[in-house]
Amino acid sequence: MGRDPQAILDAEPMSRAQWATVAVMVGLNALDGFDVLSISFASPGIAKAWGIDRAALGLVLSMELIGMALGSLTLGGVADRVGRRATILMCLVVMAAGMTGAATAANVEILSGWRLLTGLGIGGMLAATNAAVAEAANARHRSLCVVLMAAGYPVGTIVGGSIAAVLLGHYGWQSVFAFGAIATALFIPLVLLAAPESISFLMHRRPKNALERINRLLARMGHAPAETLPDVATAQRSVPVAALFSSAHARTTIVLTAAYLAHIMTFYFILKWIPKIVVDMGYAPSAAAGVLVAASAGGATGSLLLGLLTARVRLLALTVVAMVASVALVTLFGRGGSDLASLSNMLLGIEISKLASLSMVAAAAGFATNAGVVGLYALLARGFPTGLRATATGFVIGVGRGGSALAPALAGLLFAAGYSLSLVAILMSLGSAVAAIALLALRNRPVEAH
Repeated sequence: MGRDPQAILDAEPMSRAQWATVAVMVGLNALDGFDVLSISFASPGIAKAWGIDRAALGLVLSMELIGMALGSLTLGGVADRVGRRATILMCLVVMAAGMTGAATAANVEILSGWRLLTGLGIGGMLAATNAAVAEAANARHRSLCVVLMAAGYPVGTIVGGSIAAVLLGHYGWQSVFAFGAIATALFIPLVLLAAPESISFLMHRRPKNALERINRLLARMGHAPAETLPDVATAQRSVPVAALFSSAHARTTIVLTAAYLAHIMTFYFILKWIPKIVVDMGYAPSAAAGVLVAASAGGATGSLLLGLLTARVRLLALTVVAMVASVALVTLFGRGGSDLASLSNMLLGIEISKLASLSMVAAAAGFATNAGVVGLYALLARGFPTGLRATATGFVIGVGRGGSALAPALAGLLFAAGYSLSLVAILMSLGSAVAAIALLALRNRPVEAH
């Protein structure tokens, strides 16, 4: 019996080619982060140019998340049938078309349609990239690579927000989407050059000349060739979502879906409402943007730190701790930074402005909420076999992103009903609490291993 290609990948050190694939996937996830902030930065110009109210603008903001949900649910299964690489390329074409269309939209209805299309591409790409990066890594660095990929999101919000601010200082709101279309299109040759099809996928699907294709990829990575492929009990040509609810996978599917849905509600409350909350405190929009960038920087740091800790601490425990910290820090943010300013003055004798304390708390909240999200991505990659990985990721992200579309609206309704910021923050932080409790059901399951 020849050596198993998957065993070769798992045991051998990561090559430059494998790290290049991971880097491309990090960049692709950063596109998601850029896209979220691009509409936030463009929305004031859109509202002013077309004279639309907040209700109509809210429709545009929701379309992106609805599109992501649909894309994750429908295209995750496609990635398990036709391949991770082919799905990513298809989604990049869809995203580039959607962003180009958004830059040329003449009214809110047309813009909403293009944002829905863009979200559809992003949702499908997220499911495929999570599977692709897990399958490009060896056993030792798999969790780290998935976490690095997820860390691309807050990095994209930082870079995207900075670029959008510069563009809007010289051009109209359309320039943000035009830049997004160009950046998306540039990733197509990068994927073609540096992100080959997953060896795990080729082993599972067994296309024509699978062994030859796998050995070419192993040679490209600097690994020894495989002599033969292991026997496969079943070679499914379709991957129904129902397979996620089989006796072997039902608990993992239900728990991770519930945890992602609950936690992402808290995550999007922070991401979408920070600018409005800070402006309502009397600060300028530029100051509000600075607080949002601080939250994104904290998110990037949290993602990277969680990735480094996965080599020493159990992934499930890390993720639960991140959820608990998210509850505490989102609640603290609801205090408007006054508690932190008072505490620092009392204990350290250092005068910290309310805005500075807001930025510090936002960064800490971003740290915890992003760490929780990337921990869930890593649990998804670890909790399902190759044949179900993209389908499972697509299902969980689809349900979660669909539910997350309610988070900004729910917070808005609570504010409109007269609830204070501190109480709304407490209520919205409960999503992370529910997620932490749900994850405890995965104790003693395979996802808990190092």
